[in-house]
Amino acid sequence: MEKYSEVFINSYSGYFNYLKTEVLYWKWDNYFYGLIAISLVVWLLEISFPWRKEQAIFRKDFWLDLFYLFFNFFLLNLIRLIALSNVTEQLINDVLKSFGLELASIQLVSISSLSKPMALLLFFIISDFLQWNVHRLLHSVPFLWEIHKTHHSVKEMGFAAHFRYNWMEPIVYKSLLYIPIILIGGVNLEDVFIVHFITIAIGHLNHANLGWDYGYFKYLFNNPKMHIWHHSKEIPNKYGVNFGISLSIWDYIFNTNYIPSNGRDIELGFKDETTFPQNFLEQELYPLKK
Repeated sequence: MEKYSEVFINSYSGYFNYLKTEVLYWKWDNYFYGLIAISLVVWLLEISFPWRKEQAIFRKDFWLDLFYLFFNFFLLNLIRLIALSNVTEQLINDVLKSFGLELASIQLVSISSLSKPMALLLFFIISDFLQWNVHRLLHSVPFLWEIHKTHHSVKEMGFAAHFRYNWMEPIVYKSLLYIPIILIGGVNLEDVFIVHFITIAIGHLNHANLGWDYGYFKYLFNNPKMHIWHHSKEIPNKYGVNFGISLSIWDYIFNTNYIPSNGRDIELGFKDETTFPQNFLEQELYPLKK
């Protein structure tokens, strides 16, 4: 138990020092300034090419979503995710060792022999498919839906709505995303930031006030015209549609795609949204109260 406490404490101090370095010193793979740069570019695209022209630049809940953007990307990691993931990794290693096993012994495949671009592409595809399945669970399992409601409380779409989600939601995603990291050998975690920046950019665009569908690439990549129907208040079934995170191809393969018409002016939200809180703290506590 003392070992896990030490891992927990070291994780906090280590991430705090990392975050301080990110803010104070610029480097080409800097997450802090990378997030700011991507956010500014997509916001400028929204301003230059607005799909809903009557929507204000500082739309409804703009500042709330901007707070979510930085809180969930940086502070939430500092408060919880980094320490928990490190403790989980240590626990898994210890359990495997008790059976005389190591992480390498349970890997299904190693992509270390592939070139770096191919290895990262494969990691991106597998991770995205896994997240697509987790996203479906968030809509179909009642308790997980109570957690996911925070994201669907957005009433006007904009790039920062991408990061409006409850603190409990990443626990579900990150826990399951650890599986491909374990089962796929040869992934250099220092290089995964490339995939992370790509997914952030796609996610920002999906939620932006842009009327783009990328032409024929809409069958491969999620896009604003497709994702807005995922946030529609009226859906054709009980659990939702268009669950794609970065890639839309999973929805087309498994028949969960739904774009009946131009969704520019559809109402967003969910049916019992009148009982959902409007401020940050109450939204964070909402699933526990339910």
